[in-house]
Amino acid sequence: MTNNTEAKRDGHDWFEIVATVLLAVAAVATAWSSYQSTRWNGEASKSSGRTNALRIEAARSQGLAEAQTQVDIATFIEWVNATVTDNAELAGFFNERFRPEFRPAFDAWVATDPLTNPDAPPTPFAMPEYRLEATVEAERLDAEAAASAAIVLRNIQRAANYVLGVVLFAVALFFAGMSAKLKGRGARTFTLVTGCLIFIGTTAWIASFPVSVSV
Repeated sequence: MTNNTEAKRDGHDWFEIVATVLLAVAAVATAWSSYQSTRWNGEASKSSGRTNALRIEAARSQGLAEAQTQVDIATFIEWVNATVTDNAELAGFFNERFRPEFRPAFDAWVATDPLTNPDAPPTPFAMPEYRLEATVEAERLDAEAAASAAIVLRNIQRAANYVLGVVLFAVALFFAGMSAKLKGRGARTFTLVTGCLIFIGTTAWIASFPVSVSV
């Protein structure tokens, strides 16, 4: 009788120890996952701010490129009008005032003899030499904004993963707490083992996540 009592007491103590340890480590893991979820939400906010700034700068560069293109078009039209009316002085006046970025495309277009060559490009703006620095900058900023937006989505997903980790650790806490209240040995064992498996699986999953500790 004494041996049976001691065996039951040892088994009970073993359940209590495992359940207590599981409660402790699951509580710590829950706090850690909550912290990491908050951190990655913060990282997502920072990345989102950078994305918006890049998009604003890209829009400014694109607006500048469009304004410069309008200037090039206007001066080119005036040059064409002066040329077709044989006003060499006025044509030279506008020719001298072409913007430096427009000049290579214009010279390349003139070299195609557009007035007599039917295969020549219709305008200098169709020439590959017509390339504005503001357009290149806008494209670069758009590409950076797209990459930054991808980082935002990635960080949001990481925060969501940690939130799911919080939920799973809470489930492990629930099973650990329930195991201490159940009377039947089989039910207690099943509940405690289930809680341990959930905790171990979640911990292994969480361990594969990146960690954010920047201040």
